Order: sequence, then structure tokens, then C-alpha cells
Amino acid sequence: MPWTKLQIEREEPVFDESQGQNVRKLSYGDAIREALDQALEKDGRVYVMGQGIDDPGGMFGTTLDLHKKYGNERVFDTPLSESCLTGVAVGSAMAGMRPVYIHNRPDFLLLAMDQIVNHASKWSYMFAGQVSIPLVIRTCIGRGWGSAAQHSQALQSLFAHVPGLKVVMPASAYDAKGLLITAIADNNPVIYIEHRWCYKHIGYVPEKIYSIPFGQGVVKKEGKDVTIVAVSHMVIESLRASVELEKKGISVEIIDPRTLRPLDEEIILKSVAKTGKLLVADLCWKTGGFSSEVITTVAEKGLRSLKKPPVRLSFPDIPTPAGFTLENAFYPGVDDIVREVEKLAKE
Repeated sequence: MPWTKLQIEREEPVFDESQGQNVRKLSYGDAIREALDQALEKDGRVYVMGQGIDDPGGMFGTTLDLHKKYGNERVFDTPLSESCLTGVAVGSAMAGMRPVYIHNRPDFLLLAMDQIVNHASKWSYMFAGQVSIPLVIRTCIGRGWGSAAQHSQALQSLFAHVPGLKVVMPASAYDAKGLLITAIADNNPVIYIEHRWCYKHIGYVPEKIYSIPFGQGVVKKEGKDVTIVAVSHMVIESLRASVELEKKGISVEIIDPRTLRPLDEEIILKSVAKTGKLLVADLCWKTGGFSSEVITTVAEKGLRSLKKPPVRLSFPDIPTPAGFTLENAFYPGVDDIVREVEKLAKE
């Protein structure tokens, strides 16, 4: 099946865990693996590379045994040489291949910034659209076993700043598969960012191959008092917080943009026009973060809708700490969302 004829699936589950027992469910990681499996099967130009993808764990299960099915020429381990291997991926994409390069953590992408920012993102523009770079770079953010300042950075805002790059952050298993299929089919470089805590969640995933258009957000929960624009795992935290807020008589509307670039501005502006109050929950640093971009968009295009100043819920502007206690203080979660929404909801 040619990539240009991939079906676009537009039926959106409101919230995975609300689905009944009679629908097919996969874990977040299994959904990513299925997307890779189907892409590899459908298109011989697709190949997958990265550190440890053929080990017994298979990158959180997302590449498990794919090297056995498709061979080591199409699914293979790579050395610790991020800039060099990203250059290989960019070059092969220019030559007509569709590489999926897996970096364990976005911290390692900093070693490949020249290839990503100066080459992959710009070649199509510099050659007047005659050259395509169909490259997907997967990476995983999120707290874990105390990965600390150099292995816990969430750098999505950095990549969203660069013209020519698309930035994707799925929160559900359904979105993880559909957005990865779209990313592989896209003729532009895509930074596809996962969250390790999302791997714990199971949700509705169709067996068929399907794609979700970039720039199309989704309303995860309808509400009337406060709009929450949440990214990645903060979508799950916001849904949990909404349960506590409902007990307090506060109704929140939760928007998952799913792609940071391109951004679905319309879905955000429509929600803010309804509620008049905005909280942006993102897992990155506050200064210069994605939350600032959302709030600026609302200020530019929907200022009259706001009844109160919008609020950013992000990391404090310090390096990511290690250790359970410090991590709990550093990372925002359900309690922080409830506290900030309560302040916004007050007349």
C-alpha cells in the first residue's frame, strides 16, 4: 500500500480507559511496535535503527523481535555516535529511504543538533522543495530511576522552535500508533517524543493501519469552567485531576494538542472562548517553554475570551534533580493541577 493512500482514521476515543471491554486494547509500547511492524511490512524503504533496539527488552518493547522478522539490514543496533548516525539517517532519507532513528533520550539529540537543525530541517527549503527528508527521530522523556540533570531533559520546546521540524507527543496508545504512522509517511523530519510513564497505560488501538493528521488536537474531556491544554503524560494527570475537581464542583475541559508543531490553534481558542480560563500543563521548563507559545497564541487571537490571566504549569527553572524526594518536588502532577485550577475557577 503506497503511503500516500494510507487511511486517515478520524474516530477519536474521548478517554482510553472509558472504552468498554469489547474493544481491542494495547499498551502504549505495543501500539508503537505495531506501527513500526506495519510500516516495515508495507514499505521496503522503511528501516529502524538505534541503540539497543535488538536487545532482549527491545526499547521498552517497541522494537521487540522486529530484527528477527525483518533482518538486521532493516532493524539494527547502532554505535554511540549520535551526530554521525543522524547524518547517515539524513543522507539515506535524501536518497529515498524512510529511516526511523531511535535515540533513548532527548539529551542525546543535543549531540546531533548540527545534523537535525542545520541539515535535516533545512534541506527541503534550500533545494526549493525538490529534496525531501522523510526522517523520524524517536526519543523518550520522563522521570524514572533518578536519571538526573543529563538524562531527564524534556527538550520539545527547543525542537518546536526550529522551522522545518515537526514535533509530535502522543499521550495515548491510540495516538502513539496513528501519529507514528503519519510521521513515517510524512516527507519532512519529525521529532516523535514519547513519555516513559505513558508506557504503563493501555487503550483502544485498531488492528488496521491508520494515521492521525498532524495539527489536529483532540478534546479529551469536555467541560465549562477551565480549559487545560495538556501535553504528553500531563494529559493523563489532567484527566485524573478532573475527577478530584468534579468532586469540588469544578468542570474542566482538557485539550491534547498531540502535535506541538504544527499546532491546532483552533481547538484551543474554541475551548478558551467557552471557559474563559486557561491552564497549560507541559513537561518542560517554564521559561521559553511550549506553554508560553500556547498562551501567546491565545493572547494574540483570543484575548477578549480570557476572564483571568492564564497559568503555566511546568518545570521550575533548575536542572532536573535525581532521587525520589527531589523528583516529586520537581515534576508537576495531579495535586498541582488541582491547586492551580481551583485558583482559576474562583470568581
